[in-house]
Amino acid sequence: MHKPIKYAEKAFTYAAGAAWAVFDKVNQIRQNPGFIPSWSEKPLLKSYEKTKPLLGWPRETDSLCPRCVPEIRKRILDGETPIDILYNDRPGEIKAQVIERDGKILMVKDCPIHGHFEDVMAIDTAFFKHLEDVFPGRDIRAHHDETLHNHGSSTIKHGRGSVLTVDLTNRCNMMCDPCFMDANQVGFVHELSWEDIKTVLDNAITIKPKRQMSVQFSGGEPTISPFFLDAVRYAREVGYTSVQAATNGIEFAKSPEFCRQAAEAGLRYAYLQFDGIGNAANQHRKVGNLFDVKLQAIENLHANGVDIIPVITIVNGINNEQVGPIVQFALDNPKKIPFLSFQPVSFTGRDEEVTDERRAAQRYTLSHLAHDVKNQTGLGEPTRDWFPISFMSTFSDWSDLVHGPQTDWGQLSCGCHPNCGVGMAVMVDKETKEAKPVTAFLNADRLERDVARVNDAARGKWLSIVGMALAVGRNYDPFQSPTHFRMKDLLLKFDKTFGASGKNYGKVGKDRTLDDIEKRRRDRWNFLFIAGMWFQDLFNYDFRRTEQCIIPYATQEGEISFCAYNTGVGWRNIIEKMHMTATLTKWYEEHGKHEIFAGGKVVPLPTEAHSLMLREENVAAGEQHDLDRLGIAKNAREEKTRARDAKQKDRQEQDRMMKLYREHVLKEQPGPDLVQIGSIQPAPKPVEEREEVGSFGD
Repeated sequence: MHKPIKYAEKAFTYAAGAAWAVFDKVNQIRQNPGFIPSWSEKPLLKSYEKTKPLLGWPRETDSLCPRCVPEIRKRILDGETPIDILYNDRPGEIKAQVIERDGKILMVKDCPIHGHFEDVMAIDTAFFKHLEDVFPGRDIRAHHDETLHNHGSSTIKHGRGSVLTVDLTNRCNMMCDPCFMDANQVGFVHELSWEDIKTVLDNAITIKPKRQMSVQFSGGEPTISPFFLDAVRYAREVGYTSVQAATNGIEFAKSPEFCRQAAEAGLRYAYLQFDGIGNAANQHRKVGNLFDVKLQAIENLHANGVDIIPVITIVNGINNEQVGPIVQFALDNPKKIPFLSFQPVSFTGRDEEVTDERRAAQRYTLSHLAHDVKNQTGLGEPTRDWFPISFMSTFSDWSDLVHGPQTDWGQLSCGCHPNCGVGMAVMVDKETKEAKPVTAFLNADRLERDVARVNDAARGKWLSIVGMALAVGRNYDPFQSPTHFRMKDLLLKFDKTFGASGKNYGKVGKDRTLDDIEKRRRDRWNFLFIAGMWFQDLFNYDFRRTEQCIIPYATQEGEISFCAYNTGVGWRNIIEKMHMTATLTKWYEEHGKHEIFAGGKVVPLPTEAHSLMLREENVAAGEQHDLDRLGIAKNAREEKTRARDAKQKDRQEQDRMMKLYREHVLKEQPGPDLVQIGSIQPAPKPVEEREEVGSFGD
């Protein structure tokens, strides 16, 4: 039996449906043209003006050969081939087909030199189709960007993106697998100077559409850059309201004071590496107490007003069993965890030369994620509750419309390809911890279509707000929402997110205070967003995804798609070599060696006390051993060791067979075994006799 308020709300939804029918019919008469906002030189797009790449299957797209590209990159790095080839030609590019086979979506391609390649794109065709069906289309085409978006076939063409990534350094205080950039392993240091940092941030705001983005300082480990705090501060001064650090959390865990300084500089989010619950589940990162580090980082950061986004690199057979425990961790701690970001492994950096056997065993897709969340937590239906991240762009368009043409910045808009990122929104009661997917009580598909019609009409602020309120009302089911949740709470959530009414929920600009942060946190409801972002590698590369990348890297050579930078033709390797700060030897001579936690080394922590809720069974679950049972290497280091051992064993077997051949076929008499020179040990030195003397303890 539902509470009386739920029945009243149900009656309101019927009334909203009737009112919507009238409102929408009248609202579509003589639509206004889309206005040109101050942050763009092109008008806002109506839903039917948005373009889409070729979707569905079977389809053909442009991809890369996983063997040609590393060869071409090496020739560029060695000076044998000019870098101009990347701007003016299409090196390593081949056609690829996206097809269905045996209930899976695959990418298959053939190189005339290196042969056939194929990889899994999805294990659920209905899920893959759903994501592409609800994709609303691309954002305004990028413009005023000729000098920053100029990277040949890797050039970003659509929208502005949502996360601007700035690598402050390629140095890191860990040495783990997987790693996008092969940190600490390339033989030189690439570190942005203070002038470099200011330049890339100043350049960023010249591109149009000029939208709000989350500026993410990354690395390596960004917190070991001497300019980290200054960079955070400057990003806020430039005008970005969201600044985050992609971090392993070590420096934040070691020092609450450092957390305070970062928060005062303007750090809003910590994008925290977080691969599982318990130290055993993080064992593959080779730090003895890494989970304890994560807990202390969360405690210290949250206490100083920085919100935490755990970022989980998911590798099949390594930590895919941790999906459920990590989601449960967020549900158990709704006051401290507002967002989860799962990143299925991309075979790049240290893993670019992955064997076919390990790649097939470790491949993990967005469809795996949706099903693992359901199977391990019982939360969500893959084709009802998961949507492409770009689905939210329709609501960003509405916010742009409501804020009008005179605002200085456009709304943050995630306009990526539907194969790139997905998400499920979960409404969590911070007091009772009851949780339900938002789309279990809100018809998101129809709501998005309704809001698109409000946008297409392009009316003024208040008519657009009325249209949104009616659309939300008619698509809301109070009987399926959490027990204490009200429609008013839903409308306030929308308003808090998009700032439509102008109500003060706590400032987010550069003048925000700890009081503002606490004010925003007092909301009873945690809008937990469970996201999946699948970065490309050479085996599933699709240039249609690159063209509408929402996570560009700001570099000394312009802004480059995340996937084109870390994989693709490998712009990272090239740019870091072009702008190398110093060789590793020279750097160590001038600056000394920074501390690295690897090989099981423990991070010294001032305390291990924390207030987070942990489920003992998850902490005690231990390390996952699927690949050990299959006899498959877990990382590139193991693969190299196995290849070396196999080569040595093969050589020994060849020597044994040759010896038998000579003895039994050539009838040669066996001679004495040759002693390898390297195995001859120096003669022991004569022992010097000493007179026994007393020692402590006698």
